[in-house]
Amino acid sequence: MARAHILIVDDETDLAISCQRLFNSKGYQSAVVGNGRDALAYLQAEEPQLVLTDLKMPGMDGMELLQQIKAHHPEILVVIMTAYSTIEDAVAAMRLGAADFLPKPFTADHLAIVVEKVLAARTLREENRTLKEQLSRRYSFENIIGKSQGMVQIFELIKKISDTNVNVLVCGASGTGKELIARSIHANSRRNTRAFVPINCGALPEPLMESEIFGYERGAFTGAAHTKPGLLETADGGTFFLDEISELPMPLQVKFLRVLQDGKFRRLGSNQEREVDLRLICATNQPLEEKVEANQFREDLYYRINTFTIQIPPLKDRRDDIPLLANHFLQHYARQHQKPVNALSPQAMELLLKGEWKGNIRELEHVLERAVILASGEAVQPEDLPPQIHPPENNFQAPQTFLLNLPFKEAKDQLIEDFERRYIEDVLQKYHGNVSRAAEHSGIDRRSLHRLLAKYGLHASQMVREE
Repeated sequence: MARAHILIVDDETDLAISCQRLFNSKGYQSAVVGNGRDALAYLQAEEPQLVLTDLKMPGMDGMELLQQIKAHHPEILVVIMTAYSTIEDAVAAMRLGAADFLPKPFTADHLAIVVEKVLAARTLREENRTLKEQLSRRYSFENIIGKSQGMVQIFELIKKISDTNVNVLVCGASGTGKELIARSIHANSRRNTRAFVPINCGALPEPLMESEIFGYERGAFTGAAHTKPGLLETADGGTFFLDEISELPMPLQVKFLRVLQDGKFRRLGSNQEREVDLRLICATNQPLEEKVEANQFREDLYYRINTFTIQIPPLKDRRDDIPLLANHFLQHYARQHQKPVNALSPQAMELLLKGEWKGNIRELEHVLERAVILASGEAVQPEDLPPQIHPPENNFQAPQTFLLNLPFKEAKDQLIEDFERRYIEDVLQKYHGNVSRAAEHSGIDRRSLHRLLAKYGLHASQMVREE
């Protein structure tokens, strides 16, 4: 893992240079400035993890520098150096947020111990915070809902592979819960005390994706005012999740292949190789074999990520799970929106069981949240469900009855949503799932069209009209 970046602030040049030599010998990156104002100027351009500053300096002293750092860079640690005669000032500095203080004179060993202790405490706090955030989301394969044969088989596979380091490829249509499967594998692995780091390859343009994954050095490109570690470094020791791996551009496929082969990479603008230890889980809603055949995905990378495959069935193929999922979402959103809804009427459940569910579980979740909000009693009724859930012969009557029960603005918003969804489905079917042609025809830019697809739990690959 990368060592910390330390700034030394002291008007005693010999002492400052001695400290810098010690830090450099231990693998830290370090810099020296002679006063508080130069230190603040340095912090505008660089982002050290720790500032080691003398307390008594001409001009801006260490106490004022500490206050400025905590006001504008609260994440930076500050260690105060002070003579014995100013110990009381050092204690006051601790109250203002200093991480520790060093009485002068001090030995090299004492300096190293204090700095390492401060940095280790920070790392532990960050890891504990990450762990608490992840545990609060309660990801585990036991909490993935399903009793159908296909899901039971997936549960058994997750149990067998979670505690290994094998790379996993999760396949399934949009909205089937691929990230939940990935998080469950991580939560039940030996790496669960370290970070789970996801990135959606289809959501970022290529230059931004590269800098996000690999990080960059200051000045690597226009706008790179600070050095920034990439997501690979964040995932060190944990799990890296590449969602929509089929959208990873070819140049990045080459760079990522080296990460998998050697565990090494370079930040943008850097010649320094960095090592990373991580487990890779990828997800795709596209047939990667076909992309390999069409030379749109590297064959060597495909075999690297496809050590173990989990295929998630679409919701229409696991209808036994619909009642379990529907009641789970109903209870969740009833609590969230403080509604007294506690059941689905038999007629409403029958409609859910017959639904097409092109958007899979994500679509079902959105339908249940909407139904809970609209329900006027303790049970969700058919008129609380959106028009697309009703059979075609009921499509005219259902929305009319439903709209009359709503205030004007809500009825209008619902009509707009229904129109948007139907229009997107029809135009994508017309162009056989080709997003670029659909966007050009409709006058909607690709990014906006992708946002609408995500909003309604749809995916372009499912919009291919059968001839």
